[in-house]
Amino acid sequence: CLSSGKPYSSLLNSGGKERPFDIVLIGLTAAREVVYERINQRVDQMMASGLLEEAKNLFEFRHLNALQTVGYQELFTHLEGQCTLDEAVELIKQNTRRFAKRQYTWFKKLEGLRWFEVGEEVDLCF
Repeated sequence: CLSSGKPYSSLLNSGGKERPFDIVLIGLTAAREVVYERINQRVDQMMASGLLEEAKNLFEFRHLNALQTVGYQELFTHLEGQCTLDEAVELIKQNTRRFAKRQYTWFKKLEGLRWFEVGEEVDLCF
């Protein structure tokens, strides 16, 4: 409002811009075992890359909404002495798998979403 000089209400009623293209929604799917194995590998990779140190550095801010996420929550629990590091890592993997399942369920509700199996050869002509 300050930079444009226009009232806030005029920005609300501006509507969307016309887009000269069609949107194509694409979803990737894989067998559950593949997804779970990739999640486990990714969590192990994140831990090896310093996720625990990052959580230690953010521990004093653990009450902030931005840190109420999978990964940090479990490590904060570990840092508070409520579980071992191995238990925290397993909880991160478990909670990430649950989150992935919720995401998949949400995406399945989108109309027009075209699903492709990971590794599948596809014709990209839509």
